[in-house]
Amino acid sequence: MDQDWEDRVAAVWATFDARPEADADAFRAAVDALADELPAHSPLGLFERACAWDSTGHSDRAVPLYREALARGLGEVSPYKGRRAKIQLSSSLRNTGHPEEGVKLLSPELLAPSDELDDAVRATLALCLSSMGRDREGLSLVLGALAPHLPRYQRSMAAYARALVEPED
Repeated sequence: MDQDWEDRVAAVWATFDARPEADADAFRAAVDALADELPAHSPLGLFERACAWDSTGHSDRAVPLYREALARGLGEVSPYKGRRAKIQLSSSLRNTGHPEEGVKLLSPELLAPSDELDDAVRATLALCLSSMGRDREGLSLVLGALAPHLPRYQRSMAAYARALVEPED
């Protein structure tokens, strides 16, 4: 889509945190109006609608929209939004009682080209793993993501993260 549309989407999202929870319907209506400007087959509109439902506490309504957006090629239209959709879908799957699907969806993202969403991938994957009772693996991911941001102890924390999941001798 063109930059004007993206800017208008960003402007609507910029109002989200200031809106009261009671304004959720109006927020989703604003997102829907922007999505309606796109061709019916556009994965971008589906993605924005999914985000709006998800952000207003309706993971169950967001899941099918995220799935459809990805199936319609969101990752090809926008690799960044495609990765965001995988993160957000995994979180929504976890919230709706299907963390194993979230793990299956996000695990390949650990090998994807690095970008600013790497830590979000690891954090969301860690939550999915924890929901499955795999806390050590989740903690390992979180420590591994945190280590490079520390002013000291990066090497130690990275080693501890690995030790949580490596088999003991």
